Amino acid sequence: MNVTLIETPEALEALCARIAPLEVIALDTEFHNERSYAARLMVVQLVVDGEIALVDPLRVSDLLPLAGALATKEIVGHALASDLKIFADRFDRLPVTAFDTQLAAAFLGYGISISLADLVHDIVGVRLRKAQTVSDWSARPLSPAQIDYLVADVAHLLPMRERLSERLAARGRSSWFSEEVRALVDPARYRVDPERLYLRIPGAARMNRRELGILRELAVLRDDLARERDVPSKYIVPDDAMSALVHLRPRTRDDLAQLRRLDAGVRKAFGDQIVAAVARGVALDDAELPMKPARPPGHDREAIVACLSVLTSAIASENSLPASLLAPRAALERVARELPASEEGVARALDASAWRAGLIAGPLFELLYGRTALSVRGAERGTPHVERVTVSE
Repeated sequence: MNVTLIETPEALEALCARIAPLEVIALDTEFHNERSYAARLMVVQLVVDGEIALVDPLRVSDLLPLAGALATKEIVGHALASDLKIFADRFDRLPVTAFDTQLAAAFLGYGISISLADLVHDIVGVRLRKAQTVSDWSARPLSPAQIDYLVADVAHLLPMRERLSERLAARGRSSWFSEEVRALVDPARYRVDPERLYLRIPGAARMNRRELGILRELAVLRDDLARERDVPSKYIVPDDAMSALVHLRPRTRDDLAQLRRLDAGVRKAFGDQIVAAVARGVALDDAELPMKPARPPGHDREAIVACLSVLTSAIASENSLPASLLAPRAALERVARELPASEEGVARALDASAWRAGLIAGPLFELLYGRTALSVRGAERGTPHVERVTVSE
């Protein structure tokens, strides 16, 4: 394949014009996210009409035209969620659909996180060299070895799409995959819920509702400031200082000097806003306070979660799927806490898509209410496996 470096706005415009009539584009990105709120693009690799284009965001600062050009296409990539999150965060644009080769592989028995190199080797028969995995993608000019790596990351995506599509159809799983893809390109997936930010902060589970109200106000403020300045949230206020602010409840900027984790620069730049956020939390009516997060299951419910997890793993094994693709542990904990009274209620507690609900909602409901039990069979033959056994009344 021919390789073209896109390093000027004019070259990007020409590339977008070439993209316009096409339906499918292969894409990968290299990015750094250590010192920014949203990941910063360093390279965008594309396969466009049989040729590879390497777009340099350090030379072409405005990539909104590219995001717009890709918005009406099917994007093919490997582990696309991180790439798509950048487009959602930076440009508020996502493609209309996508084909994630890692996700397709998960539906075909390869596990939840097979690497691109291993999948390319198995599907296409080519070994990729991954020597540049931890490369500094901000360095310029790009070295020949870096360019080879960038090319290899996208060169085989379109052939893999065709072969994986055929295998999904043969297994009757194309519709399952399509459901997951719709979620992958849903903008809501990548939006931060400001009402949930505070739950990520260590110590939140031990706070009362008033303290959570203060923490919520601080978390929203910190996120807004970090987004505006494009820096990680911890650069504004570290997590441990967030909890300390809740307990200190400062009334003036001078009160903030009691916290050694807030340096003078932070106190000067954001002190008044921090004090105001604390005051808002203190002033909230009781009805406006957030509810305490659900506690982890007690001993009995922990055992129930373990049983639900075993059954989920067994069903996943029967269908050559990763168990985590069927239901994460947090979803099973919700079922154990809520004890839904119907199969439909289990599906809602799991927040399960149609294909997932069809596989596990019924069996989990039957197990939860003692209508089936789990048994290990086949150990005497050296082929142990878990089976569901109907419980007689």
